[in-house]
Amino acid sequence: MSLEPESETSDPATTGDRVDELATAFGEAIAELPVYQRFVEAKEAVENDEEAQEAIQEFEQIREEFQLARQTGRASQEDLRQLQNAQEELHEIPVMSDYLAVQNELELRLQELNEIVSEDLAVDFGQKAGGCCED
Repeated sequence: MSLEPESETSDPATTGDRVDELATAFGEAIAELPVYQRFVEAKEAVENDEEAQEAIQEFEQIREEFQLARQTGRASQEDLRQLQNAQEELHEIPVMSDYLAVQNELELRLQELNEIVSEDLAVDFGQKAGGCCED
């Protein structure tokens, strides 16, 4: 597949199809990146690790309780400490620690790719393509 740009006189429908083909090829190329492969393996390891799954469930329960308490104005510093401790314990599990490290590495690589794609655009491609809301 050639990555040469279409001429300016191309049929808009054909150009759109070409962009779709390039986007598909881009996604496939990302899926072949070693960092993406390591991410998939780390994710599967977390999903298959009983200790990690129990810690995730516990953390999610504590987080939900904290969010509810915060919404009702009943959240305390002790509640926040409990949430932070649960998160730290979760992150200390080796498979989870590995997953978070490779996830961070993948996010950095995707940001680099976003910058390359966005270079010729008037918008941040990843931000506009990735969602509607900003934190």
